[in-house]
Amino acid sequence: MSETRVRFAPSPTGKVHIGNIRAAIYNWLYARHTGGKFLLRIEDTDLERSTPEAIRALLECMEWLGLDWDEETFYQTRNAKRHLECAERLMAEGRAYKVEKTSRDGKTGEVVMFRMPKEGTIEFDDIVKGHMAKKAEDVQDFAIVRSDGSPIFHLANVVDDIDQRVTHVIRGDDHVENTFKHIELFKALGAPVPRYGHLSMIVNQQGKPYSKRDGAAFVGEFREQGYLPGALFNYLLLLGWNPGDEREVLTREEMVELFDLEKVHVTAAKFDIKKLQWMNGEYIRRAPAEEYRREMEARLAAAGLPAQGADLDGIARQLQPRTKFYSEIPGNCAYFFTEDYPFDPKATEKRLKKDGVPELLESLASKFEALDPFDAASGEAMVKELSAGQGMGPWVHPIRVAVSGRAEGPGLFEMLELLGREKTVARLRRAAARLREGTL
Repeated sequence: MSETRVRFAPSPTGKVHIGNIRAAIYNWLYARHTGGKFLLRIEDTDLERSTPEAIRALLECMEWLGLDWDEETFYQTRNAKRHLECAERLMAEGRAYKVEKTSRDGKTGEVVMFRMPKEGTIEFDDIVKGHMAKKAEDVQDFAIVRSDGSPIFHLANVVDDIDQRVTHVIRGDDHVENTFKHIELFKALGAPVPRYGHLSMIVNQQGKPYSKRDGAAFVGEFREQGYLPGALFNYLLLLGWNPGDEREVLTREEMVELFDLEKVHVTAAKFDIKKLQWMNGEYIRRAPAEEYRREMEARLAAAGLPAQGADLDGIARQLQPRTKFYSEIPGNCAYFFTEDYPFDPKATEKRLKKDGVPELLESLASKFEALDPFDAASGEAMVKELSAGQGMGPWVHPIRVAVSGRAEGPGLFEMLELLGREKTVARLRRAAARLREGTL
């Protein structure tokens, strides 16, 4: 069996859409699964948009996602001479011809057209969609060289696939109609036709193609928003494929082992931002503790929060399972490092501005002051005793908001142990005083 050779052939514009990078992920996984080659071809014939900056942005996205490629990067513009030689050959053999056409800007010139067969059926077995067929007479002749002498996508794409010895073309199903044309070009050039697999589109919740209007749509935007490369890679993989069981978070090794093009879904995949956020949180939760600690320290320093003297390991253990984005860290734990922490207005209104709350906080401050030992287990036992089996909510919620300013966070009693007796007692009394003064 010949070596599998697949390619990712983007046209760089400076931004890489998630639909395109998902195709790259599927190609990469298929190559790694089969022990074949994953090739990168830059289709840079649009010289206005294919700038060095746009190409660099594309390569950075691929490197960020861990999409390493085999062999030297192939630039389409460097193969233009070969494209035109193939066009000349097709004309010499009667498979192409010149015709005079007027462009949109009013200029008239000779365009090279590929002559499609007028009889028979063009068919192929799509790895994803199954058997595909179309009458040859239903596919019109099409241009392969512009009047300015530059090769058009159809010709350049096929010739490059021949030269790179591509065995499988895995791309979006918006190319299905092109594939009927490309098959005839392969045949006319006397080259073996690769196997094709067309991936369904990524759509929004209304079933329409997912675009910038629906939110972040480019890889760079997700990176800027704090998504981890592993999480985005994993999520995009699941938009059209699954391992055949309940697993969703997979290691890269598991992905390579399990990926199979024949398991790719035919139906369109709905993009769910909440699922991606959950996935990002799962990757953070599963990260090594020392990695999370380093990230936390760096972000606390950048936010100007003094971490000296705090139990950073203990705080990290509490925060890591609850973090969906590393960017959330300073806001989620500022109260551990400063007395000037903000109070969430909604939480303050709901949990603190009730009759009897100042007195409750004062009473709790005295009880925590006398608590021995001052740890999570003792604090929880004390509040449980106060609640007399009626539920700890009336005590737990005011304590949390008073000492952290937030309605949510780590386990309350673990949080209090990390804060320590002195800070806990002082904050409860200060919140009670501010409530009486009307300054909270």
